[in-house]
Amino acid sequence: MEVRLKEKIPGVFWPVHQAIRRGEVTEVVAKGGRGSGKSSYLSMELVWQLLRHPDCHAVVLRKVGGTLRNSVYNQIVWAIGELGCAGYFRCTVSPMECTYLPTGQKILFFGTDDPGKLKSLKLPFGAVGICWFEELDQFDGPEEVRNVEQTVLRGGSWTLTLKSFNPPAMARSWANRYALETRPGKLVHHSTYRDLPRAMLGERFWADAEHLQRMNPAAFRHEYGGEVVGSGAAVFANLQLRAVPDDELERYDRVYYGVDWGWYPDPWAYNAAAYDAARRVLVIFDELTRSRTPNRETAELLLARGAGMDGPLTADAAEPKSCADYRAAGLPCRAAQKGPGSVRESMKWLQGLAAIIIDPVRCPATAAEFSEYEYERDPRTGEVLPGYPDVNNHHIDAVRYAVEGVWRRRGS
Repeated sequence: MEVRLKEKIPGVFWPVHQAIRRGEVTEVVAKGGRGSGKSSYLSMELVWQLLRHPDCHAVVLRKVGGTLRNSVYNQIVWAIGELGCAGYFRCTVSPMECTYLPTGQKILFFGTDDPGKLKSLKLPFGAVGICWFEELDQFDGPEEVRNVEQTVLRGGSWTLTLKSFNPPAMARSWANRYALETRPGKLVHHSTYRDLPRAMLGERFWADAEHLQRMNPAAFRHEYGGEVVGSGAAVFANLQLRAVPDDELERYDRVYYGVDWGWYPDPWAYNAAAYDAARRVLVIFDELTRSRTPNRETAELLLARGAGMDGPLTADAAEPKSCADYRAAGLPCRAAQKGPGSVRESMKWLQGLAAIIIDPVRCPATAAEFSEYEYERDPRTGEVLPGYPDVNNHHIDAVRYAVEGVWRRRGS
């Protein structure tokens, strides 16, 4: 079966399969553009893992039950055939399930628009070990997905969750945010049609993709590249989300630290950044976010990180007492020089950089804020409005304060 699987799985997915086999992965988030092969791969992985774990069953989900038969059900039946197992399965649509005859294991299909069916789930033996959420972004949010997982993944000694989706254009989509979050055992994988053998999709598919690339590059990047391209109102068009290794940070001899005061519901936010003046590149590599946390505790957090020891620590001037609390705790904290036009000037400086690089693993909240930050639109006309929205910008403000001494020098 292993040899057959390697023959069937495109090479781009083989490292994912190997990581699952080694026991390093308990959750796979597969995202990508049209024709990226993610659903085909996950369906084969699900069947293969079911056969390797004879005491478990699988559940396949979509938001709307009426879409199951022509999507994930047909996909699983296809995968069973691709793996040469059709003679060992009985697949029915009423009830909608695929049963592995040698053991009685079942692959069950549900729409979460009828939660009663999931709650009344009955198994002939064992427990559900594999759960696949197809079109993840169509579910109502992380709470719904988490509740489903808590309902179906009970009692087994081994579990694997599979989640697949085409990223929505808007960065603030909950599924796009979820893909940026890190946790032990979670593997996020991105693929496009270009990762597959050309013959697998056919010349017509490739011709259509290349035509769209010529006619509408942004639509191509979203539909076929699976990129989060936004609505055209993104404030930071120069944003790059990527890993920033330690050896890269060692090349910078000056670090800038910033704090935006907050309590609740607005949080306290901290960031550290390095600036390459020659290339006009800002690298944001550290963050902290807290709510309802006293100054003495956040000061201890910053002292433990060495904030302000090798570069300026600048905080929002709106709270002079908080700045004084930090200085009393041993932090060289100074207040930002607020004034007319300071927000506009600092934001224009950030927008004018060659690149703002954010490590989404080190700084997930900062990456989310910068990537989701958009100009407001007139609700009647749809036109972009001037000014910068003062909402969900706590880390953006912390970064502005951190580099105040740089952008005020103008020529830097």
